[in-house]
Amino acid sequence: MVTVASETTGPASELRVLRPDEWEQWYDTLLRAFGGVPEPDEERALWHELTEYDRFLGAWDGDAVVGTAGAFSFRLTVPGGTAVPAAGVTAVGVAATHRRRGVLTSMMRRQLDDVRQWGEPLAVLTASEPGIYGRFGYGAASYQLAADIDTARVSLSVPDGTDDVRLRYAEPGDVVRECEAVYARLVPERPGMLARHRPAWERVGLLDPESGRDGASPLQCVLAERGGEVVGFARYRVKLGWGPSGHDGTVILKELYGLDPAAQAALWRFLYDIDLTSTLVVRGRPVDEAWLYQVSDIRRCLLSKRDQYYVRLVDVGAALAARTYQAPVDVVLEVSDGFCPWNAGRWRLSGDAKGASCERTTDPADLALSVRELGAAYLGGVPLTALAAAGRVRELRGGALTEASVAFGSAVAPWLPHGF
Repeated sequence: MVTVASETTGPASELRVLRPDEWEQWYDTLLRAFGGVPEPDEERALWHELTEYDRFLGAWDGDAVVGTAGAFSFRLTVPGGTAVPAAGVTAVGVAATHRRRGVLTSMMRRQLDDVRQWGEPLAVLTASEPGIYGRFGYGAASYQLAADIDTARVSLSVPDGTDDVRLRYAEPGDVVRECEAVYARLVPERPGMLARHRPAWERVGLLDPESGRDGASPLQCVLAERGGEVVGFARYRVKLGWGPSGHDGTVILKELYGLDPAAQAALWRFLYDIDLTSTLVVRGRPVDEAWLYQVSDIRRCLLSKRDQYYVRLVDVGAALAARTYQAPVDVVLEVSDGFCPWNAGRWRLSGDAKGASCERTTDPADLALSVRELGAAYLGGVPLTALAAAGRVRELRGGALTEASVAFGSAVAPWLPHGF
């Protein structure tokens, strides 16, 4: 138990691990922090099932919950394909009645201490308000793409072999095993992807409350097959519409995965060609997908990009040694970390595409940066050179910045496949 000192006048709060009999009250407090809109019963039940009680915290003022935070246990793909233990920070909220009393800071403090004790070198999150988490050492490490594609005017060129892929409809709930097998094969190929180690996570992609459809159809699914093997799938909804000139329907993509370029192209082409529709709405996709280079008119895709993953190195040495580097690197990093001081100091990182080591050193530093910048660069999607141009990384040895920036990069953009 931790007592949270108040930053302003008012009662202190008690911070403790969540108990199963407290979940309903705890979750109601979380929902109120996010506007108080009730969730559908099936969604609430799923998050209840996914709760890992020994990893979730509640802050209490008497018999009232005033703060919530949790950390799912994940395995996260890092550059090189290794799945690294990571804490998926989630459900962070503070009651509006208890703002500016140190509740959030105390939860972040306790949580990162716990993550370190659990031996997990990384913590990751998605931020409802990006300005909050930088002070706790989280850096924006990946971005997601959105598009509203005018499929009536944008055509798609596809690679050889696309016509060899057979598509068939399936009920989403009937083909979960086949879809999860495709997903699992893709997890090692892209930094940021999460291994779904609990069956309940498979159902996140199947959530389909009527209240969330905004007039669109129930969730639909199409499988891509070749030689009797499932090589991809797409889950989507269709929202029909009619204007003065005729149909004006929209396809709303929820998920799409393909094991190879032809499977992916077959699924994208299918979504383009659905009858009575002229717009394909795409959200939360990788920024380097092939379809971006297959469309006839990129301007009519109305692209936008926004932040996605935030990464925090809880153990700098273990985290940097867990990934590989796309070019040889031997660099001494001077790391500042005011919130987790065990990370502060000099670290020698030596590595290449086969592996790496990262150990304490007293040698002169080559680069100086905070743990926040290390988090931003960790998955290979944010160049250290860009952070240096922003004044957030200092080069202390000539040539060290370019060497490290190239090494930290990834040939495939990092991406979070689903929220948590």
